[in-house]
Amino acid sequence: MKLTILSTSDTHGFVFPTNYVKPNANMPFGLIRAASVIHREQQAATGPVITVDNGDFLAGSPLAYYVAQVQATPDPQALMHIYNQIHYDIGILGNHEFDYGTAYLEKALNTTDRKIINANLLDGDERPLFGQRYRIMTFNGVKVAIIGLTTRAVMQWRNHSDVYDVAFRSAVSVARDLVPELHKLADVVVVCYHGGFERNVKTGQLIESISNGENEAYQLLEEVEGIDALVTGHQHRKIADTLFGVPVTQPGYRGEAVGKITLTIEKTKSGYAVVDHSAELLDTKNAPFDDTMRRASKALDQTVDAWLAEPLAQINGHLTFADAAQARMVETAYTEFIQRVQIETMDADISATSLFNNEGHGFEDPITMRNIMTNYVYPDGLALELITGRDLRAALEQSAEYFMIDDDGNIAVNPAFYSPKLRHYNYDMYEGINYRINVAKPIGQRIDRLLYKGLPVTDDQEFRIALNRYRAGGGGHFGMFSADKIITENKTPMSQIIADYLRHHPTVNATVNHNFEVIR
Repeated sequence: MKLTILSTSDTHGFVFPTNYVKPNANMPFGLIRAASVIHREQQAATGPVITVDNGDFLAGSPLAYYVAQVQATPDPQALMHIYNQIHYDIGILGNHEFDYGTAYLEKALNTTDRKIINANLLDGDERPLFGQRYRIMTFNGVKVAIIGLTTRAVMQWRNHSDVYDVAFRSAVSVARDLVPELHKLADVVVVCYHGGFERNVKTGQLIESISNGENEAYQLLEEVEGIDALVTGHQHRKIADTLFGVPVTQPGYRGEAVGKITLTIEKTKSGYAVVDHSAELLDTKNAPFDDTMRRASKALDQTVDAWLAEPLAQINGHLTFADAAQARMVETAYTEFIQRVQIETMDADISATSLFNNEGHGFEDPITMRNIMTNYVYPDGLALELITGRDLRAALEQSAEYFMIDDDGNIAVNPAFYSPKLRHYNYDMYEGINYRINVAKPIGQRIDRLLYKGLPVTDDQEFRIALNRYRAGGGGHFGMFSADKIITENKTPMSQIIADYLRHHPTVNATVNHNFEVIR
């Protein structure tokens, strides 16, 4: 028997092939393309098919944000109705499922037609927070057990008041207990893990710190015997390979590919067993739109497009930039504007923010919701945190690790920030201080000028800093920030904070004070 496992992961609510920067885009991704690939493969298969959404479906796109935060009553039903057109067999929880709180996630899961499996996100009684630990499906007498696991990155939300009752066990520890148990009940065991690889799949070389436990897939297969197939995600990578004799996939993000694992299962003396396997990725860039999904999403897409086109303010000057890489080294008026909004909103001394990706290019004139949503892409709110000068310098040094000197002697991006996953969001720029990053100096010693109101910052000096709630909780491995240092929070999504600010300031003056330098 041939068993096919088809998976999407990290679709983030990107139904249509657009990043929303420009209207009427037709880009090489989108759930509406992935759906047609899945349906095509289901029809072509010679044996049973299991379809999996491997997590991070509920937040990340302007469409998903509109459903959760803009429409009169926050209700994920409209988004889930679109996803339900695929009729996934299995659903895994991603860390971004909690972006809008546990109650909103619960509403979403109540309207989905997929079976949620979750073995390592637990409530206070050590039971699955949502769904069940595993599901056993039977095909022609062959029993297939599927385990659902989620990355430790979900714990970034643990201290947020709108996320409750989340306890965590590592993917490896749960699989170590559960896989042998399931082999007593089933012939084949498949693990679906919303997490990625901490080591290179080919060489085993460590590619990120293992201390945080965010990605455990390599260790999972190295230490746990009996896994017949592994579906991964979270890192937005495109992987189809075999590791420790196990087929693995990771299908990118935004529906750019569908993961496909094929298991050949035959009857043996002791039952059924996998005797052969393959793993591949099916790119969706040339796939047609799925007609059923097009019909199901058309009205919502039109509503979102009209909302994105809403003008909010005029600009004196320019708030656009052409090159995100250059904008991280030389301050732009756009960055200074975001910092100004954060400082005024939170009554802060200083502020920190990022350019989250390389797709945004600042605010055009007039400023629209489209500009806001495609530049400030995360739905997080703000926090005001009390830190010391020692904390501030440590945070600046951490951000300074973003840069390196390349073989030609030029400033370049440290490969750790774009491989295995793009992490431009972990480089922050600051306002309210003057500082210099000297990339030629050793890591940890690169901040060679740090002034507040013209005077050197001292270790014991205290500052009220405005930053997003993710970073305020230490997200991105910024351990100098923590929940116990938070003075107050504004849970309103930053995109809404910006929009409200613009409605009260219908003319924006573009200014830039160039308070930081990046040199070599």
